[in-house]
Amino acid sequence: MASGPRVTCPSSSCRTSITCERLSLPRARRRPASLVLVRPRPRRQAEITGAVPRTGAPVLTIFSSTPEQLKAFSQGFQQQHEQERLGDVSPLIGSSGPSSRSHTQSRTKLNKDCNFAKGKWVADEKRPLYSGANFLDRMKHKTLAFVGDSLGRQQFQSMMCIATGGKYTLEVEDVGWKYGLVKAPGALRPDGWAYQFPATNTTILFYWSASLSELEPLNMGSSGTNYALHLDRPVTFLKTYVSSFDVLVLNTGHHWNRGKFNGNHWELYADGKPVGKGRLADLNRAKNLTLHSIARWMDSEIAQRPQMEVFLRTMSPRHFVNGDWNTGGTCGNTIPLSHGSEVLQDHSSDFPAESAVNGTRVKLLDITAISQLRDEGHVSNSTFKAKASTGIHDCLHWCLPGIPDMWNELLFAQI
Repeated sequence: MASGPRVTCPSSSCRTSITCERLSLPRARRRPASLVLVRPRPRRQAEITGAVPRTGAPVLTIFSSTPEQLKAFSQGFQQQHEQERLGDVSPLIGSSGPSSRSHTQSRTKLNKDCNFAKGKWVADEKRPLYSGANFLDRMKHKTLAFVGDSLGRQQFQSMMCIATGGKYTLEVEDVGWKYGLVKAPGALRPDGWAYQFPATNTTILFYWSASLSELEPLNMGSSGTNYALHLDRPVTFLKTYVSSFDVLVLNTGHHWNRGKFNGNHWELYADGKPVGKGRLADLNRAKNLTLHSIARWMDSEIAQRPQMEVFLRTMSPRHFVNGDWNTGGTCGNTIPLSHGSEVLQDHSSDFPAESAVNGTRVKLLDITAISQLRDEGHVSNSTFKAKASTGIHDCLHWCLPGIPDMWNELLFAQI
C-alpha cells in the first residue's frame, strides 16, 4: 500500500466505543462520526428525545455516548433484516412505565452533563463499531469502485481503513495496473488506486473524475491543452471497466464552477458540439444534464448485469463561515452537533441528485443533510501548516477518521 494515497487510519482500539469521562481528546474534530444513526422514528421514541416528530418522517437520532448504547448500535449495524440496517434497539427505547421513565431521566441527565467532544476511547472487541472482516466476507470475489472527486477519494480512504482495521498489512496487493492506474511521466500521482485483499479476493478502488464526464483533448499540439467536457457521455474509465464492478459509488458536484472550469481548460459539449451560450452554458443546468445522463446510462448497464449495485452519492456539504476558502472563510467550531442533532425531511437536500436517479435502478446514497450537522469535522487549519500560516481553512474536506466513515456505514448497510 505504500504507493497509494496517504491515509490517517485509527488504531485498532479507537473505533470501538466512548465513555463520558472528563478527559479531553486532542481535538474534537478527530473523533469519528460513529454516533449517528438514521432510522424511521417510532412515536414512542419522542419519550427519549423530547420531541414529537411528524408521522413517518425520517430522523437522525444521536444516542448518548455510553458503551451500552454504542454496543446496541454496533449490534444493529451488523444485522440486515431491517432496511435501515439497525437491529433491535428496544432496550434503549424501553416500554412505558416507571423503569422506562427512570431510564429516560438518567439519559437526559447524561446528555446534559456530557460533552460529546470530550471522553476517552475504550476498547470493546466484542462490539466494534466497524467490522472490516465482516465487510470483506460480504464482498468476497467482488469489486467495490469509487469514481468521483476528492470527496469520493476520502470515502475510498475511509473504506480502506475500515477494511484493513487501520493497520498496514502486506496481505493487501496494489493492483492499480489492472485498471490503468499508474503514474504517468511527469504526473504527481496516478488517476486512482486499486487494492486487492487476496484472502477474500475483494478489490477496492478509486478513480478520480471530478465531473463524471468524458474529457476529450481539443488541441494536443499547443502548450495549453483545452478539453471538451461531454455532458452526455460517461467518463471513459467507466465505459472501459464498469463490467468488472459489483458495487459502484459515483459522486460529483464541487468542481462545477467557473473557477474550476477555467483552471482545468474545460469546454462544455453536448451532442458532440459546443453548447455555446445556450441554456447549458449555465453550469447548474450542465451538471444536471450530466447527472441524468450518467444515471440513465448506468441504468442500462444494470439491466445487462442485474447483480451490480450502483449508488449516486449526494453532495458533501461545505461549512465556510464569513467568506469562502480564498476570502477568509473559516470553520472553527469544535463541538459536534452544536447546531442540531436531527434531520426531519422527506427528500434529499441534494435535489438534483435525487431527481437524477428517479425512475432508474441507481440508488441514492444520501449523506448531505446528515453531514451538514457535523461542521466540526472538517480539516480546517489544524492539519496543514502551510495553510495555517496563510490563514486558509479547508472547510470542504473531512478529517479521517471522521464523517466519511459514516457514509460507508450507510453504504455498507445497503450492500
